[in-house]
Amino acid sequence: MTIELAPCKISDPTRFGKVAVLYGGDSAEREVSLNSGRNVLEGLLACGVNAFLVDGVTELVTAIRAQKVSRVFNIMHGAAGENGVVQGLLEALGVPYTGSRVLGAALTLDKIRTKQVWISQGLPTPKYRRLAAGADVGVAAKEIGYPLIIKPALEGSSVGVSRVFESSDLDSAVKLAARYGRELLMEQLIEGGEYTVAILNGVALPSIKIVPPGEYYDYHAKYISDDTQYVCPGLDGAAESEIRSLALDAFNASGAIGWGRVDVMRDRHGANWLLEVNTTPGMTSHSLVPKAAAKAGIPLPQLVWRILETSLEAMPT
Repeated sequence: MTIELAPCKISDPTRFGKVAVLYGGDSAEREVSLNSGRNVLEGLLACGVNAFLVDGVTELVTAIRAQKVSRVFNIMHGAAGENGVVQGLLEALGVPYTGSRVLGAALTLDKIRTKQVWISQGLPTPKYRRLAAGADVGVAAKEIGYPLIIKPALEGSSVGVSRVFESSDLDSAVKLAARYGRELLMEQLIEGGEYTVAILNGVALPSIKIVPPGEYYDYHAKYISDDTQYVCPGLDGAAESEIRSLALDAFNASGAIGWGRVDVMRDRHGANWLLEVNTTPGMTSHSLVPKAAAKAGIPLPQLVWRILETSLEAMPT
């Protein structure tokens, strides 16, 4: 399967200048980010790009002050890497960077606000309740109905996520999620197939159906297990076109640009339900954007090159 993408904007890797691959940081997703950063660096070096690794914001600022950075490939997952902080810093310093700008990054890391935008646009997403500190989770659970999911509102990589099938499991699920933030999301659990759609420069790549070895796609299934199965494309014909179109609409509605990934549940009746947008997805050996790109005929070096080209977009003024 070949995806028609616009021609690359530049052909000479030296025109990118000195590229800092921002990875690591101090979020709960640090280890994943370290792996992603090493893969991105390998791909960029294979293309002849003058790239080097920078671990976290402090090291990045030091490198910028030393005039060692022409642009930034941001692959720092979670927290400051995806909530608009790094994006705002780089815009203030006039340093081009990959991926979504401040608004798109900040909004999409917040699962609750993203859902509110989707609902305002008439896009399908499971019903939910916001759980602030001290909220009556029992009342919220009755409003949502079982089964349901409890997760931190501002984390990714399935960190702190629990599936809850009965009231006796509520308290432990809330305690786990609360380790990663004060604001939590309680969401209707859609029972069916789990899919993800990568977005690259305005094009939705082939969907991936995720078949985990256990009950659901948790952190272990994402980054550790070799038994998780990935079917790409995940659907056929009109159903595949529909899920890709929905993912692109959701990505655009959330203010995201450049590249990212949209997670979708498909229920047993064939209806699609949007879960979240990830503006700095994983680039590890287990990650899904490289898998979808490979299926579309885009090897890793070409993928990271195209992502790096998103740093050529005009900086906000």
